[in-house]
Amino acid sequence: MTNSTFPKSVFYLLILLVTNFPNSAISQDKDSNEELVKIFKEWRLFEKPPLRDGAPDYTETTFVTRDPQFKTIQQKLYAIDTTGWSIANKVDWHIVNAEMNGYDFNQRVLKPWVRDPAFYTTVWTDRSDVPAHEGPAHHAILDVWKYTFPLDKENGAKLLAALKVIPVINDQAKINLTGNAKDLWVAGIRDIETQSINLEDMKSLSGIAENRKLISAIDDAIKSTNSLADWLREEAPSKNGPSGIGKENYTWYLQNVHLVPLTWEDEVMLLKRELTRAWSALKLEEHRNRNLPPLKDASSPEEYDTRAKVSAKSLLTFLDKNEMVTVKDYFEPALNEHLGAFVPKEKRNFFWITAHYDQRPLYSHFYHWFELARMDNEPNSREIRKDALLYNIFDSRNEGTATAVEEMFMDAGLYDDQPRSREIVYIMIAQRAARGLGSLYAHANEMTSEEAGIIHSNYTPRGWMKTEKDLLLFEQHLYLRQPGYGTSYITGKYLLENTLAEYARMKELKNEPFEMRAFFDQLNAMGSIPISLGRWEMTGVRSYLGQE
Repeated sequence: MTNSTFPKSVFYLLILLVTNFPNSAISQDKDSNEELVKIFKEWRLFEKPPLRDGAPDYTETTFVTRDPQFKTIQQKLYAIDTTGWSIANKVDWHIVNAEMNGYDFNQRVLKPWVRDPAFYTTVWTDRSDVPAHEGPAHHAILDVWKYTFPLDKENGAKLLAALKVIPVINDQAKINLTGNAKDLWVAGIRDIETQSINLEDMKSLSGIAENRKLISAIDDAIKSTNSLADWLREEAPSKNGPSGIGKENYTWYLQNVHLVPLTWEDEVMLLKRELTRAWSALKLEEHRNRNLPPLKDASSPEEYDTRAKVSAKSLLTFLDKNEMVTVKDYFEPALNEHLGAFVPKEKRNFFWITAHYDQRPLYSHFYHWFELARMDNEPNSREIRKDALLYNIFDSRNEGTATAVEEMFMDAGLYDDQPRSREIVYIMIAQRAARGLGSLYAHANEMTSEEAGIIHSNYTPRGWMKTEKDLLLFEQHLYLRQPGYGTSYITGKYLLENTLAEYARMKELKNEPFEMRAFFDQLNAMGSIPISLGRWEMTGVRSYLGQE
């Protein structure tokens, strides 16, 4: 992403102009936004592919045929003169441009419909904790969690239509999947196999067994999904190519799609530094707490549930009383829906290991659910930011914020009552840094996905990534599928910390008090947009530490 730096005198003049905007200028800016929104709506309508036998068409011929239309829309965006626009409107322009860059990149490089079998997964049982599904997904997703069972007539018909798409998209997958990305191919088989299990489980949902049409459609979908899985297994031995996109492509994607102002090399350095810092801080924290009794994990469902309720209340009370963020009425129900449940020790994955000692570190990361509840209850007033951004462009903002607040809330005093819980926070940071670092080497094709997983596992403290392999497989597969996602937790954290620092510096320059709640409220009000754009909108400064 290209940035620009202004002399201080010009910057303060701009601030003055913004705060004293004449009515004519406001009207002009409104008109410019309307022009952009018109192009945005045209773009979003185009981005949905045409149908082929009732399913989205991802065949090569269709992409080639539609390319001139894409370029026409893109040129309309490029032709807009943004001179004199407000920063907020310029930010919106960059969002639309980033989405178009994402489409272009998928066409040129990522090609998930060609390289990535998991792209054809249709059934999703649970809501993601970010605005949209993580990783590339096709346009006919069946989100089971959006339905209320037993179904009314309208939703029954809707579900039936969605189920009937599955055999069609599976047949198309066998045509389109001509890629040679070995790790993506092998890992994707697991996703398709899981879909059959999820489809079978749907039969037990209230009212489904009595609906012969739905049962028949589910059975057809299972048969088709099993056939696709069989075909993938048959083809797998012939796959021997790399799955990573390479350093140059990775950097282009970071800067032009997810708007992260870093390179592949920058991210390697940053994640190594954060991994080192987390391990060092953990050891210092353990030393500080050496005379305190060790944390004890919840040993029964009853104990877990009691702790969970106390932890959730503790977090919300802390945020409110310490003026960290404006705690909305919908925060508590949003968090209470995701308190989790007791898991036997031998079955706990990394995150539920942490939660059985103290839920608050994980619940801090569940800031995610506050943000989703905000989107549900208070949609952003700006059309371009109202819904989820495409191509996971939100990752630096949503995953970065959720990771950053784990440590921010700790530093602000969340664990003053239980110092040993601070150790958990550093362990979680180390795990994010380790897994992200592994994903970088996988994308550079310097490591296989399995080798990246070894870094992920071996550099997570206390062996907590060695207890349950499913999480390891899921995370490394996702990060290989979606460039930049595995690192977004740490790089987004860095960008948020940088934003807070610049925001505080600007307040200091203007001799104004810094208020943490005001910072987070302003951040939240801008929506789930890349941190780099949020920083620009909050501070008026686009450069990072004086660098273009």
